[in-house]
Amino acid sequence: MGCCCSWVRGICARRCSRVSLPSCKCCCSWIRSLPSCTCCCSWIRRVCGRKKREAGQETSTSETKKTKRKWGRGFCGKTAQEAEEPLTSETKKKRKNGVTSSETDKKRWLKTRIWRKKKAKNDQLASLVKEISLANSPKARAAAGEILRIGNHNIPSRVFTFGQLSDATNSFSPENLLGEGGFGRVYRGYISETMEVIAVKQLDKDGLQGNREFLVEVLMLSLLHHPNLVTLLGYCTECDQKILVYEYMPLGSVQDHLLDLTPKSQPLSWHTRMKIAVGAARGLEYLHEVANPPVIYRDLKASNILLDGSFNAKLADFGLAKLGPVGDKSHVTTRVMGTYGYCAPEYAMSGKLTKMSDIYCFGVVLLELITGRRAIDTTKPTREQILVHWAAPLFKDKKKFIKMADPLLDNKFPLKGLNQALAISSMCLQEEATSRPLISDVVTALTFLADPNYDPPDDIEPQPISGPFFDREFSLREPELGEKSCSKNE
Repeated sequence: MGCCCSWVRGICARRCSRVSLPSCKCCCSWIRSLPSCTCCCSWIRRVCGRKKREAGQETSTSETKKTKRKWGRGFCGKTAQEAEEPLTSETKKKRKNGVTSSETDKKRWLKTRIWRKKKAKNDQLASLVKEISLANSPKARAAAGEILRIGNHNIPSRVFTFGQLSDATNSFSPENLLGEGGFGRVYRGYISETMEVIAVKQLDKDGLQGNREFLVEVLMLSLLHHPNLVTLLGYCTECDQKILVYEYMPLGSVQDHLLDLTPKSQPLSWHTRMKIAVGAARGLEYLHEVANPPVIYRDLKASNILLDGSFNAKLADFGLAKLGPVGDKSHVTTRVMGTYGYCAPEYAMSGKLTKMSDIYCFGVVLLELITGRRAIDTTKPTREQILVHWAAPLFKDKKKFIKMADPLLDNKFPLKGLNQALAISSMCLQEEATSRPLISDVVTALTFLADPNYDPPDDIEPQPISGPFFDREFSLREPELGEKSCSKNE
C-alpha cells in the first residue's frame, strides 16, 4: 500500500490483534471496512467522519451529524462531504478556484470575529442603557431601548480605558486642566501612540450630567457629523467613570474670548464675531434641517461654542439635545432644561420644545457677540441683569443702536453691519415663536455679514421685540426664569 495506511495498520496491529486491513488505494476506503473494535479503530472512524457498518446496520443520522461537526476533517485533509463528492468536471473547477467548505468556514469565522468585536465595543453602551431603563418610567425604558437599537453596532467612537486617559493627562494633572463647571472638569491630553492632542471631559459622579445625558451625548456626537459640530473621539466608563474624549479645540470657547477676557487679551474683532456667529448658525442648520430626525440642541450658549485655531465655531455638549417632533407633531413636550437667560419664553412657561426654541437661544448668543454682555449678569443694576430685557427698549430707538455695540470694539465696525446684526438678533428674539426666522435664513444673512467686503443696505433696522413676557418688570428670582423653569447648566 502507498499512502498513510501502512503506519495506521502498524498502530492497529500492535494494539489490537483482531484487526486485519485489506489492501486499498487510500486510507478512506479501508477505514470504512474496519471491523468492530474498542481500541484506536473507533477514533480513526470518527476522524474520517464515516458511518459505521457493523452487522449490516448504520449509525443514526444524529450521531453522524455530531461526528461531522466535532471532527470536520480526515487524514486526507478533506471533510466527509468532500470525500463523498464525485470528482466531476464541475467539482474539479470548484476546487481549482478554491471554493471549498474550508473557505466558507474561514469567511464564517471572520464574520463571527467582526461581530464579536462590535458587540464588545458596545457592551458599555448597553449597560448604560440598562441603568437608564431600570431607573425610569416605562416610557423611558422604551426610549432607552430605541436609543440602543439605533446606536448598536453603529457607534464609530473608540472605547478608551481609564489607564489610557490617565496616562494621556498625566494622571489628570491640574497643569492640564482647561476648565471646570457643574458637569466636571476638562483636561488637555496627549496620546503618544497616535500622536494626537485630545480634550478629556471627566464628569463628576454626582454632577449635573447624569447617565442619561452622558449616553445622549455619546450617541448624538457619534451619529451626527458636520464641520461645525465638535468631533467625539471616544468615551470611557471604566471604574465607575463617565469620561468623554473630544478633538482638542486650541482657542477654547467663545465665552473665554468674549466674556472672560484677561487684561492682556485682545478682544474679538467685528468680523471674527460674525464669523463665529455664522459658524454656530451652520451647525444649528445641520441639526434642524439636515439631520433625520431633526435634533433640537436646547443648550446653545457662549460656553458651548468652541473655537479651533482659525476661530471656526463648533457646537459642543449635546447632553441636553432632544430629537425633534416627527410626523404631524409640532413640538416636543419635555421637562424644562437649559441655562438662565437663554430659554425661549414659550419653552420656559409651558415646556413645549420646538426648533424655534433654539432660534431664540441663537438670538441671545448673537446679542452677546454684538454687545459683549452676558445673558445673565448679576453685577449689573437690576433692570440690566437680563440681557434681552436690557436690549428690548433699545431696539425701539434707532439712535440708541450704537450704544448696544461692545465698547471693546472701539467703534471699529461698520455701522450698517451693526444695524443688520441687531436686526437678525431681534427677529430671533421675537416672543411669538412663529415670528422667528428659519435657521437657513439666518445663515444666509450672516454669511454676507461675515464677508469683510459686504456693504449692507441702509434701510435695515431691528424689529421691536415686545409682548407680555418682555414688557413686564421682573428679576431673576421670579418663576419665569427661576428654579422652576430653567436649570442652571454651566
